[in-house]
Amino acid sequence: MKLAVIGLGFMGSTHVKAARTLPGLELAVCSRDPKKLSGDFSDIRGNIGDAGGNVDLSGMAKYGDIGAVLADPTVDAVDLCLPTEMHEQVTLEALRAGKHVLVEKPMALDGAAAGRMIAEAERQQRTLMAAQVIRFWPEYAALRDTLRSGRLGALRGAVFRRRCAAPSWGTWAGGGAFDLLIHDVDFVLQLLGKPEAISASGACDDEAGIDLLHAMFCYPNGVDVLITGGWLNRGAHPFSMEFTATFDRDSVEFSTASGAGVLNCPPETAYAAEIAYFVRCSAGAPNELCPPRESADAIDLLRLALEARSRRGERIACAI
Repeated sequence: MKLAVIGLGFMGSTHVKAARTLPGLELAVCSRDPKKLSGDFSDIRGNIGDAGGNVDLSGMAKYGDIGAVLADPTVDAVDLCLPTEMHEQVTLEALRAGKHVLVEKPMALDGAAAGRMIAEAERQQRTLMAAQVIRFWPEYAALRDTLRSGRLGALRGAVFRRRCAAPSWGTWAGGGAFDLLIHDVDFVLQLLGKPEAISASGACDDEAGIDLLHAMFCYPNGVDVLITGGWLNRGAHPFSMEFTATFDRDSVEFSTASGAGVLNCPPETAYAAEIAYFVRCSAGAPNELCPPRESADAIDLLRLALEARSRRGERIACAI
């Protein structure tokens, strides 16, 4: 399969580095920046992993614009690492050009746009998957397996936290919630399904680089899950993510900030697993681990949480 990574910013460069480790995958790259097409990623900045450096892109097809990628019949699939506001239009164009599509999170900024993307993928009979990489992150996958196995009993409650400084290397539609917490909303949706109700608090100040959300997902079995974090001002606040899940017989914790359950593998491992899974689905395997309908539902849930924040803690029924 020939996969073209479109967009060589922080996430695009991360995907390229991860995909290069996958045997049998032919890579191509697309960017308007000749420096990045040369493999010089030294100007790229990000919040996790090794964002910069130089990468050997020799032997890869290189494109200076998206239209050239979509017009190339040798490209089987595209990996869209573009600004979120471009996701819907480029996804639709790629699907209509016969390409399978992996699109970075968030899939779109509203559920209606995500629904149109899903409908087009079904019409064109092509694979569409949102790059919700936390579903492939080893520590989160271990938590999912623990819950499903029942070996620690029933889940009694959980906290998921993710935060960093407001990014200084680009503009972000959707703010800190869609930049960061869409991961945790999506993962909780996979673990427990849709909540019965949501309440939330927090603060948003674009000028100060603050976008905080503290959302409580309330489930009918009495389990409450707190999703908290966002952008903590502008400056040098390092990225961190963590969770604590309490079961009948024990609690499971992971934190990149405290060192508890510190990462046993580089971030690229999860991205490589994500891309490899997409490739398998594009070759005909069923997409059971990261279906696009759940990615669309996560967008609607996050929108509902932001509405709850505006109501300053009012409990809102979830009718999604």
